[in-house]
Amino acid sequence: MNYCSNCGSAQLQFRIPEGDNRERYVCSNCGTIHYQNPKLVVGCLPVWEDKVLLCRRAIAPAYGSWNIPSGYMENKETLAEGAKREVWEEAEAKVNIHYLATIYDIPRISQVYVQFVGELVEGKFGVGVESLESQLFAEEEIPWKEIAFTSSKFTLSNFFADRKTGAAKLHRGCFPQIARN
Repeated sequence: MNYCSNCGSAQLQFRIPEGDNRERYVCSNCGTIHYQNPKLVVGCLPVWEDKVLLCRRAIAPAYGSWNIPSGYMENKETLAEGAKREVWEEAEAKVNIHYLATIYDIPRISQVYVQFVGELVEGKFGVGVESLESQLFAEEEIPWKEIAFTSSKFTLSNFFADRKTGAAKLHRGCFPQIARN
């Protein structure tokens, strides 16, 4: 950070504010504390009959790789609204959200992924501006080596495992894996 978004001053210090326990950017001119918090990434795994919809990315990072339709949550939307919006933006598809499937933390880059499972409305989809193509895949057709992110691999793996048992569970994951006591 170079300037205070409150007063425009360039007199920012990276220090622990009084009463806090973490370093923050603090404006020495007006005293505003600038909090930097993790970004939420929301998405939905659209399901149609026995297949799932994935999109080949037309944007960085991981250009050309397959992914569950996902992206940064916007202000003033719920998790489910964000997930539905992302499916529309990437696959020009509508989904009916069924359940929350995964919460996946990546502390190293300050991101939290929240993935739902939903039904693809009428099986219809297209190709959004952030995608090169969209395609339905049966489990045995998933291009595992071309999946863009560990969060998508985690969601897909758990979805297929749960489908075999008829479960609809919430799974929590972290990358890299953190030992829990």
